[in-house]
Amino acid sequence: MSFIADFHIHSKYSRATSKEMDLENLDKWARIKGVNLLGTGDFTHPAWLKELKGKLEPAEPGFFKLKKVNKIKLNNGWHLPAANGDGESSDLRFILSSEISCIYKKNNKTRKVHMMVFVPSFSAVEKINAHLGWIGNLKADGRPILGLDAKELTKIVFNVSPEAMVVPAHIWTPHFSVLGSESGFNSLKECFDEYTRYIFALETGLSSDPAMNWRLSQIDGLSLISNSDSHSPSRIGREANIFEGRIEGYRQISEALRLGVKAPSSVHNRLIKTIEFFPEEGKYHYDGHRNCKIAWSPQETKKHKGVCSVCGKRVVIGVMNRVEALADRPVGGQPAKVVPFVNLIPLEQIIADSFGVGVASKRVEAEYQEMINRFGQEFKILMGMPREELAKSSKPEIVEAIIRVREGKVKIEPGYDGEYGKVQIYDDGERAGFSKQNALF
Repeated sequence: MSFIADFHIHSKYSRATSKEMDLENLDKWARIKGVNLLGTGDFTHPAWLKELKGKLEPAEPGFFKLKKVNKIKLNNGWHLPAANGDGESSDLRFILSSEISCIYKKNNKTRKVHMMVFVPSFSAVEKINAHLGWIGNLKADGRPILGLDAKELTKIVFNVSPEAMVVPAHIWTPHFSVLGSESGFNSLKECFDEYTRYIFALETGLSSDPAMNWRLSQIDGLSLISNSDSHSPSRIGREANIFEGRIEGYRQISEALRLGVKAPSSVHNRLIKTIEFFPEEGKYHYDGHRNCKIAWSPQETKKHKGVCSVCGKRVVIGVMNRVEALADRPVGGQPAKVVPFVNLIPLEQIIADSFGVGVASKRVEAEYQEMINRFGQEFKILMGMPREELAKSSKPEIVEAIIRVREGKVKIEPGYDGEYGKVQIYDDGERAGFSKQNALF
């Protein structure tokens, strides 16, 4: 058995986040997507913490589930099958998590580092919040901005709860990450000093995949996790983690991430695979200037000496270039043991490309719901179902598109300076061919 975990999301109390990011909708969309374990996000926010304490109840040690009275019935056209095949659905589990923005000066440079924190109990949350509340305003945003050294945050968290997990978030993002080009460091040691030993997992972010991270020997042995960083319910699981075994509790997940690839087969809940964007689709893969419509590979940036050819200012150095700068292995290099990964594109996006329409169109929405009702959860469709089974009752262009994504046969215009990359599975001529084929039938 295995289960899927997405540890990093935000609540409706974070900036630029959907009002539907509440526990009820998260539970609903986790069932649709096939996510089994979800981070609560934003436990530092007082209003969200009140909701968490009021609507969740204990499950396995250190995990929680939504009270039945708060669950949304999947009506209005949604008809999901039972999750475990024995006639009973499996409830989504929540792990208490939050992201904190640390902005401070170190070594004569302003640093902006986003950190994820996980704890096993509400009592630990309350103690951490009490400490952080002395430093900044926790009510201002679900992801609070604190004038606090990332090392000091780590120290506070572990002093409160030795069982806590502290994970640097989206570690390559230019502006807000531990290794980012604009405000980060060149090594974890430079950031965390003696507390580096407490960091045993890193979040790779949407603009990089594990293979890019494997090029840095300084992070060998650390667990590389991938999460959605979702701001709306339908986007949870766009990146995620696959664990072996049954959900048993917080301690088992902590042990799995601490041991990483060194975990023996006897360890429960081993991390066995991550689900990734194609990294080119991430918002910061290439270098560039969004306002100037400049998107450059590292080679092009070097050719232009890092200066925008339109405005004459320095371009924002993206993830691909930053990895190249810090890597001590060639492209394709990796440590002896790694956790494999799979690149996927969300099903709604695949359907939209197949039809040549926008993701938000009614046609895509209707087809997506029909496929979920017919086959089950999204991850089952994207990863688990043979082509022959999909083809029995799906449109041929969608089946072919799913297979192409599995095989990595997609074209992507890389993202840069806050702009998502543009993914193309079909060209217009191919879609026209499918339209003629459908018309015949």
